[in-house]
This record gives sequence, structure tokens and C-alpha cells, in this order.
Amino acid sequence: MTANAMQVTPIEMNAEMHSENISILPRVTVQIFAETQGFLEIAQQAAHDRHMSRAQVKVHSGGMSAAIEFYKHASTPNVIVLESHAGRAQFESELETLSQVCDSGTNVVVVGAINDVVFFREMMRKGLSDYMVAPVGALDLIRSLAGLYPEENAKSIGTSIAFIGARGGVGASTFAHNIAWALSSDMNHNVVIADLDIAFGTAGLDFNQDPAQGIADALSANERLDQNMLDRLMTKCADNLHMLAAPAMLDKAYDLHDAQIEPVIELVKSSSPYVVLDLPHMWSNWVRQSLIRADKIVIVATPDLASMRNTKNMLDVLKAARVNDPMPHVVLNQVGIAKKPEIRPEDFAKALGISLSAIVPFDPILFGHAANNGQMIGEMQPKSAIAEMFRDVSMTIVGKSAVRPMKKDSAFSRLFSKVKAS
Repeated sequence: MTANAMQVTPIEMNAEMHSENISILPRVTVQIFAETQGFLEIAQQAAHDRHMSRAQVKVHSGGMSAAIEFYKHASTPNVIVLESHAGRAQFESELETLSQVCDSGTNVVVVGAINDVVFFREMMRKGLSDYMVAPVGALDLIRSLAGLYPEENAKSIGTSIAFIGARGGVGASTFAHNIAWALSSDMNHNVVIADLDIAFGTAGLDFNQDPAQGIADALSANERLDQNMLDRLMTKCADNLHMLAAPAMLDKAYDLHDAQIEPVIELVKSSSPYVVLDLPHMWSNWVRQSLIRADKIVIVATPDLASMRNTKNMLDVLKAARVNDPMPHVVLNQVGIAKKPEIRPEDFAKALGISLSAIVPFDPILFGHAANNGQMIGEMQPKSAIAEMFRDVSMTIVGKSAVRPMKKDSAFSRLFSKVKAS
């Protein structure tokens, strides 16, 4: 296959942004009272969203009157969400009655029909935590609830980008490391790579580093892990790039659990704008949960049947678990190996019902030299089409526009075309 054949259709960026900047709720209790069937469905959708995974959420039928009756005989949770389409007089009367059965410290969020700024300000003065005018979407509701805990939101300022291969040997780690380097070097972001392939991770080799400590020490630290300790465990790869490397030896076996992984990633996110998660090709509970919780996901595949099947299976699981998030980016790597039968990129994308985020040509000499030298493509050949591709894919992933115009007849334009998340 020639370079001229390696084209993908451009996509749009707007879907990528619709779950941006929403923090995961802390471990609070939330009870929602829905007056209409439409909001009941929205509430149930929000309750199963990944941003609510820590919270304990219950959804009830019935509006404010149902809540009043319920809390006459039960203690109130951390947050009550109420839907009310009552007029102003009835609304204020019911809200006063509700206040008499609410425990101290309970946050009350109302979805109502009164669209008036003066009314809104008056309700805020009377103690409402938030008032939203119907109709609202699931993300609107989640954003409002997350806004009740700004101190928790401030702890996690970063964006996690999870990379995983559709099968072994597709180059997911190479792709993750080059994207991390492009984000740090070309876009001047502070980036941390967490090499979660504990047994066979290659981040240390790819960056020509041999750290004595890394991700395994962070995972085993438990309650002792804090920001100071985390800083000591990180290895500096470049001015804006650090990594938590995997161990270089197999002297220990690690049986990881999700309860170990999540606190470490959240702590890293509290101090770095971008955290690249280099996940191993396996399907355990902690890998699945790490993907579901990630802010962005990149699946790296090769143009063969096994990759296509595995990519489809992962997309099906992630789409069901992340209903309010954009689809993962899918990258087709190692395209154009001489004499090797392969699925055409357009057929690969069509079979999965997606748009490809990148098509990366097979270039064993360039990638082989970079791996053996412990360098990124952008370091070895910064003006090459592959290096330019990594820069532009990094912009696509984080929702930025390219800062330089693309020449229509450039080698890069023949190798790769940016796409937007569906």
C-alpha cells in the first residue's frame, strides 16, 4: 500500500467536549425525586455515569411532595435533587415544608420551571444549593452536583488519557509515549506517564531511563503515599515530562486491584494537567475500571481481524459504561506492511461504525532506531511526517486545533488526516 492511499475522513470536534471539566463526585449520598418520566430517565442516566461512580445514588418517582413524605420517616442524604413544575407560591410553600424535615447540612438542588433571575437569587438566599431551569440533561445535572464540592474538584485538575492495544504487539505503548512527548514538548503541557504494565512496561527503555523506583512503589505505598513521596518516585524525562516507570526486573509478582490504582492516578492528576496511562493488553477488573474512569481513551489496533474483533468488543463495553462520554479514539497502526494481507482502513472503520483518529504507516526503520536509541520520533526526526502526525493527534485528543496550516501536497497530508470524535 502506498502512502497516497492512507487517508481518513476528517471528523468534527464538538462531541469531544461535552463531558469536559466535570469532576468525579466524592463519596456522598444523593437521592433524586423525579416528577416527570423525562427527568426520571435523565436521573437514571446520570446515576450510572462514570462521574457518579463513587457516589451512592437513588432515584425516586414523585416530586417535592413525595420527598416531604419520605423524609418525615427517614434521614436526609448529603444531596437531595428535586424536580418541581409548581407555580411560585406552591413551590415556596412546599420548599418551606421540606426544610422542616431536612437534616442540617443537606444540599438541595431543584430542577424547576420558573425562569426568572430575581426568583433564582431569592432561592439562593433561602438556602438552595442550586436551581436549574428545566429541561436539563444528564451532564447538566452531574455538573451541578460536582459544583457542590469545589474542594474535592480542586484535588483533581488533570486529564487522564488511557492507551490500550487491541491486542499485543500493536504499538500502543510506543504511541502513548510519543503522544505524551508531543504534549509536553510541542504543546508545553506538564505530562506524567504512568506505566501500568508492571511486569513488562517499556517507558523506561523508550526514554532511555533506568529508575530505581516507580509505579510499583507508588501502588504499594497505600496510605503513606502523598505528593512529596510521589514526586520522589517520578523520573524526569524532559522539561515538562515525568514518568512513573514499571520495574525493570521480575523479582516480584504484582496482583493489582482497582482499589490500589485509583488513589495513585487521582493523586497524579492533582498535580499534572495530563496523565498518560499506558495500560497492558489484558482484561482484568482494574484495567476495565481504569478505562471507564479515564477522561479520554485511545485504542491502538492493527489492520487485521483479531484487532478488529477486540476493538469492537472494547468499544461495546466502553460505550455502555460511558454513555455521556465521546467514543474512544481508535488508531490504526502498522499499516502497509509489504506482502502482508490486511483489512483496508476504510473497511476497518466501516465495520466498527467509527471514524479512525489516525492511520500510521509501517516504518520499521524509523521506529526501530527510535526504540533502540531511547528517543521519541519527534526527537530523532522532528520534521518528519510521523512526528507531525503525533503532534496533530495529540492536539486532536486534548481538543485543540492545529496551530499551523497543513500544506495540501505535504507528505503528512497523504499519510494522516485528523478526525473528530463521533
